[in-house]
Amino acid sequence: MLVPRLLAGLLLGAAALANPAGAAPAASEHATSAAPVAVHHRYAEVDGLRIFYREAGDPKAPVILLLHGFPTSSHMYRELIPLLADRYHVVAPDLPGFGLSDAPDRAKYRYTFDQLATTIDRFTDVLALRRYAIQIFDYGAPIGLRLALAHPERITAIISQNGNAYEEGLGSDWDPIRNYWREPIAANRALLRDFLKPEAIRSYQYLDGASDPSLVAPEAWLLDSAFLARPGNEDIQLDLFLDYQSNVKLYPRFQAYFRKHRPPLLAVWGRNDRLFIPAGAEAFKRDNPDAEVHLYDAGHFALETHVQEIASDIRSFLARRLPR
Repeated sequence: MLVPRLLAGLLLGAAALANPAGAAPAASEHATSAAPVAVHHRYAEVDGLRIFYREAGDPKAPVILLLHGFPTSSHMYRELIPLLADRYHVVAPDLPGFGLSDAPDRAKYRYTFDQLATTIDRFTDVLALRRYAIQIFDYGAPIGLRLALAHPERITAIISQNGNAYEEGLGSDWDPIRNYWREPIAANRALLRDFLKPEAIRSYQYLDGASDPSLVAPEAWLLDSAFLARPGNEDIQLDLFLDYQSNVKLYPRFQAYFRKHRPPLLAVWGRNDRLFIPAGAEAFKRDNPDAEVHLYDAGHFALETHVQEIASDIRSFLARRLPR
């Protein structure tokens, strides 16, 4: 009965966070939300798929589209959303094959990053999101940056949270996946199944690099493991491991986009992440000299341990840089 309990817990609204006594009101650019924020849990019909998403904030406010990565879902943003939604309209979908969104059979839906980006692009159309900032994490980076290539006029700002766009940002831990790219044979595919095991999700994805592992909520990795355990999901994830090479091939186009359009760009990065190493954060400055980079004593899932600091830096950045 673990999975039903975890799914039920996923749908509980994040608790509202209050400022300390005597703190400045939320109007301060560094303040986080002081008033309770309602987080809605909804579905959208997108080209025959039910896409689950979390939504909070005034629909008339500037939009932030939060895009998650592997192996998680919009659940990773559960604590961040209330800290931004007093000032912004925050929308966080689950990608197809992840979280509570539909996971169609691989014979009916191609699990490539091009296809995921097409679905999320259509999701923004269904919700009538005409202009938005993107917060991109892990897989969310190549998906969100594909949206930026397709619709540069829609992107108001980019917040990259361990969301890579440079080869120097790929650590040596990518070597087994690089081997699979070079030789996409069954033996190399089978080796990558270890990345999908519950212990790998717990110790490698969530706890590795965390300055204080006791701050990481265990339900996060348990929920991810429950979703990965659904029939057919392992092969969905292995298909995406193989297709990740398409993102690396697009890195030069992403970088050209940064140079040409110079979107307001903030990198909030766990410096202890072994998959997307800090060199990937610093590289943004090469093509977008006004990019701001903040490194935290955190691992891959920096929000699990540093959500308050990251939320404060995001609010400060958007207050200064978001077009009005």
